[in-house]
Amino acid sequence: MSSWKGLPVRNRSVTVMAVVATAAMLLGSCSSGGDDVPPDRTDPAACDASKGPLVVGVIAPLSGELVAQGKGIENATRLAVDQANKRCAVNGYKLVVQAEDDGMNPKLGVQVATKLAATKNIVGVVSTLNSSVSEKVQPVLDGAGILQISPANTADSLSKGKDFATNPKRPFPTYFRTCTVDSLQGPFAADYLVEKAKKRNIAIVTDGLTYGEGLADSFTTQAQEKGATIVTRQRIGDGVTDFAKVIAALKPFSPDAVYFGGQYPEAAPLSAQLAAGGQKGPVMGGDGIFNNSFMTLGGREGDLATSVGAPTEDLDSAQEFAKAYQSAGYPESFGAYGAFAYDAANAIIGSLTATVGDGRWSDSMRDELVANAGRYKGDGATGKVSFDEYGDTGNHVLTVYRVTAGKWDAVETGEYIG
Repeated sequence: MSSWKGLPVRNRSVTVMAVVATAAMLLGSCSSGGDDVPPDRTDPAACDASKGPLVVGVIAPLSGELVAQGKGIENATRLAVDQANKRCAVNGYKLVVQAEDDGMNPKLGVQVATKLAATKNIVGVVSTLNSSVSEKVQPVLDGAGILQISPANTADSLSKGKDFATNPKRPFPTYFRTCTVDSLQGPFAADYLVEKAKKRNIAIVTDGLTYGEGLADSFTTQAQEKGATIVTRQRIGDGVTDFAKVIAALKPFSPDAVYFGGQYPEAAPLSAQLAAGGQKGPVMGGDGIFNNSFMTLGGREGDLATSVGAPTEDLDSAQEFAKAYQSAGYPESFGAYGAFAYDAANAIIGSLTATVGDGRWSDSMRDELVANAGRYKGDGATGKVSFDEYGDTGNHVLTVYRVTAGKWDAVETGEYIG
């Protein structure tokens, strides 16, 4: 059984969903150069960086169709690192970011993870966006003992193994995430679509990848428990933009809604082509379709998406992050996952501060750093940031969004408890 605890929602249009930490709790010590006057914590030049650089890695799609999401992750990580350097977070060290492009490709993900694992003084990696990429990146980083915190992976198997539903076992102790999982997001979506939107005959379409399949599975189970009928389940081919075959397969079943497991570059044109083919019901998906490009690529009025966390305007801490991000002058939006990347980076930095103290970093400290990440607690992107015994976030807040007047409008926010 699962349940959710409703939270108040301001019914306004939002461009992105993000909730963010104030970084003040991550106080590190700082050298004063031998006198009793503390350095100016707003001036990086006042910090003692005599011990050299420590590297925070990023693995994300920095090219290709999800580049907007990937750049938001990279930029938010850089913001957290820049703020940490200004407050002299790690005594004697300057933090630097090394961002690598996985191109949404698991093979490329392995290559860049291997590159980062061989990088001198690498302390942790904010990685990855795609669950299918993370499946290949995890063993590389874990094999080197390197802390990995994802801002966007939602596949349950990454933290609890393939048999997560019946026999959860943590496969990689170095892996953590700041976003919640598909086994909560799928049911949250199903509850809304069946009980609130009153859709009873639902077709499932997936992209065949780890994220899309897992999300569709969890949605299906809950939708059926709520009394809906899954009339058919179809899979699109990789890179397909003409959905005539899928639409023809759906037509005999006359579904009143289509649930899509995948990303917005496919979901949006699928929605447009469904409408052109006479399908009147909405397309619904998970956080993978929650992007402004969904509307520009063909997403329709009334389409739905779930995303992790609460709407930006509902949390004061999100406003602080948004202002800092805008002031930094990044050309790209922080997107759906930037705030979670900011939290992930701050969790790495806070754990690093606790690990290094006044000493010197060495690779022999990696196990201690991972242990400190497991104990980390802070105010962050999804409220209180902490990790359970599997490395999953303790925060289960989710939001349903609806396309209204060409924008994503938050219609329901709640904490889902599996």
